[in-house]
Formats: sequence, C-alpha cells, structure tokens
Amino acid sequence: MTGTADTTGTPTGPGAGTQAGTLVLAGTPIGAVSDAPPRLAQELAVADVVAAEDTRRMKRLAQALGAQVGGRVVSYFEGNESARTPELVEALAGGARVLLVTDAGMPSVSDPGYRLVAAAVERDIRVTAVPGPSAVLTALALSGLPVDRFCFEGFLPRKAGERLSRLKEVAEERRTLVYFEAPHRLDDTLAAMVEAFGAERRAAVCRELTKTYEEIKRGPLKDLAEWAADGVRGEITVVVEGAPEKSAADLTPDELVRRVRVREEAGERRKEAIAAVAADAGLPKRVVFDAVVAAKNADRSTP
Repeated sequence: MTGTADTTGTPTGPGAGTQAGTLVLAGTPIGAVSDAPPRLAQELAVADVVAAEDTRRMKRLAQALGAQVGGRVVSYFEGNESARTPELVEALAGGARVLLVTDAGMPSVSDPGYRLVAAAVERDIRVTAVPGPSAVLTALALSGLPVDRFCFEGFLPRKAGERLSRLKEVAEERRTLVYFEAPHRLDDTLAAMVEAFGAERRAAVCRELTKTYEEIKRGPLKDLAEWAADGVRGEITVVVEGAPEKSAADLTPDELVRRVRVREEAGERRKEAIAAVAADAGLPKRVVFDAVVAAKNADRSTP
C-alpha cells in the first residue's frame, strides 16, 4: 500500500521509512449514521490499520458511509486491549496511520482507547482526533440542568454496596453529574441515587439518543426511580443536578457528621475528613470536631 499524508502534510504509512505514524481517534455516530463527521469516511479510506471495537459493525458503518476501507482491519476491544496495544504501537512507530473506532461515540470515553493513547504518547507518536457525536455532551445539553460546570462519572460499579459508596463520594459535588448505565441496572441505580443524593434532586434520564425512539425523562430522582421500576430499554445516559450550595447557617450538626462519614467511607482518615468538611463549610474545624464527638457519644449512650 502506498503511504498517505496526515493533516499536516507529513508522510505516513509503510513508505515513510522511520518516520513515526499517526494515531487517529475517530468519533462514530451514537445513533443516526447521518451524524457521522464527513472526515470519518476519508480516514477509513486512507488508514493503514483500522482498529475497531467491533469489526463487523465498523464495516457496516463504512458501507453506509460509502467508504472503502483500504487498510488492515483488526479488533480492539476490552478483552484484547492490553495484548493488542504493543502491536499497534509498533505499527505506529514504523510509520503507519492507525485509525481507532469504537461502537459509538469517542474512543477512550468509557470505551477502549486510553491504553493505546498513553502508549503512543510515551513513544512521542502523534495523536489526533476526528471529533464526533458524544452521548455525554448531548445528554448534558438536553437535560435542562446547569451545563456551565459538570463532571463525567462513567459507569458505576455493578455491586450494590460499591455503587452506593461511589455515589456518596460525590453527594456534595455541586457540579452537574453525568453517568452511563445499562438499562437492566437503571432502576437500582436510580434507587441508590435517591438514597445518596436525596429524593428531590433533579435529574434526567436520556434514552436512545439520536435514535428513532429517543426519550428524555426529567424530574426528581424519586419520580424517575418509580418510572424505571417497570423496566427501561436502550442506551442510557443519566444526568444529575449538582448538590445545592448551603450556607454555614444551614448546616446542622447532623449534616456535618453525615459529611464527615461520607468522606470516611470513601477512605479518608477522620482528621482529614473533619478538616475538609470544615473548609468546605467555611467553619472552624473545632465546630465540626465537636459535632462528630457529640454524635459518637450519643451512639454510645443509645441502648
């Protein structure tokens, strides 16, 4: 195969000698094929190697886009990511243009890709991207919740105890939270969010984004948990309102103790947790310490 050129005009491919190649992370549609960026078809045609999370799905996408895949096609998914990364890095080091595509959205965002990017960066190999649809940003924009500051939490743990613990870690986070979730776990996740964040915290469940049966359900977590109890299908993204800002006057001793315990459950030592809660609340550490001691004494006195 003849060498190609990257967007800066630098030759790549087998004919480029010792010149390192380029790793291209390509966003793919999260639903409608027509949402694919025009450059995706171009990159599929010129890549020396196409690493795909699902090779059959990638070939169907290429056919739908009218793109002729000219390079070698290899699978790159969670099960072989560690083993295949060195092979792809060596191809890149030899001058190949490697295109990485996952089933939907951007590689590395709760999808394979991070290991390959990190390994390429370590070898000083150029990494670029074909921006594409993102379930995170699409759901955030459609949620009706604040978008000026947000954090992406990915998938929650499958085990109930670990899931609840992870949610409690961010119970006081004031930025909007974005999660991915499997449809068969959505009801349990929303119930855990009610416990960790409170029944009235606003949220949005975004289902089948950009697809035929797209649906956005907005409301308090308790209402969404009741709605999901009967079962929900499709690809799911959950957006949750950040914690309301509280003044020091609004923080009762019980609330201060609860915040300390959340931090302790997340692995902080009590001294560090007390200091952090005091700093967040704008209170002297002694006030938080006294609340914790009083709660401890009350627990001891309870028969």
